[in-house]
Amino acid sequence: MSTYDGPASDHFNGTHFFDPDGAPPKKLGEVLRWQFGGGRQRATWPKWAPSPHADMPPPRVDGDKARLSFVGHVSWLIQTAGQNILIDPVWSDRASPLKFAGPRRVNDPGIAFEALPKIDTVLVSHGHYDHLDVATLSRLAGKFSPRVITPLGNDKTMRKADRTIRVEAFDWHDRADLGGGLAVTLVPTRHWTARGLFDRNEALWASFVLETPAGKIYVVCDSGYGDGGHFRRVRDAHGPLRLAILPIGAYEPRWFMKDQHMNPEDAVKALADCGAQQALAHHHSTFQLTDEAIDAPAAGLQVALDAAGIPRERFVALKPGQVAEI
Repeated sequence: MSTYDGPASDHFNGTHFFDPDGAPPKKLGEVLRWQFGGGRQRATWPKWAPSPHADMPPPRVDGDKARLSFVGHVSWLIQTAGQNILIDPVWSDRASPLKFAGPRRVNDPGIAFEALPKIDTVLVSHGHYDHLDVATLSRLAGKFSPRVITPLGNDKTMRKADRTIRVEAFDWHDRADLGGGLAVTLVPTRHWTARGLFDRNEALWASFVLETPAGKIYVVCDSGYGDGGHFRRVRDAHGPLRLAILPIGAYEPRWFMKDQHMNPEDAVKALADCGAQQALAHHHSTFQLTDEAIDAPAAGLQVALDAAGIPRERFVALKPGQVAEI
């Protein structure tokens, strides 16, 4: 049974989603070539690389300010307009369908789960295990019962795991009113999704444009760069953007990853394309998903910014537990 059942559209053919301006996921043979082919150079990560930071967020942030706490990998707590919003929350030890195997985190979440303020809304970008963590969503449902917003089809995955998750599914370009002057629009992103070997693109994937009193925040959880068109279209439709949160990691080897994950050079070009005033980096230094070294994304970001003539303070890679305010 397919994960989503709905009418065909310009990005859904009745059984599978697709990006008209993107690229299909790699085939199994290409996965095996990457994993087991000769000449692979996979950097060795430390088994444990703790962050020196740990955040204790306030209960709320009111007014026209926004407080962003980096939990790690792609997980953020955004506090603004009296509401608390989590992005792709993963507090589990592994980003994997298995509890005993798969990528294991090398640092603690930047906010202890017990230190979380009351969560009002959760945004989940797609079904990959480093983004959609049903164990964490179940914990959040049990403690806070937040509203969960996700692209089409991922709601079925969540409900199958836990019927108490209050999930709502939306299509690209749909806008959800969060109340209190906040809203979120789901926008196309250059990626794909799956939970297993035989359900590729049966659910949708998306980035988010979050409307806040502090300005619009463009949250890109996973994306390749392509020709930059996705980022320019968001600029044209939703700009001006106050802040972009952009991925910079999980990019080697490039022949395999370039269509689905940006490297630091791509991310700097994406910042220029979307036109955001500032940017924060994520998707790095917590789970080893690909072949680059643990510190390569953050170091590469500074090199790419220097090469583009962009001040380093305009695009910053935080460590888990660090906070940015706008």
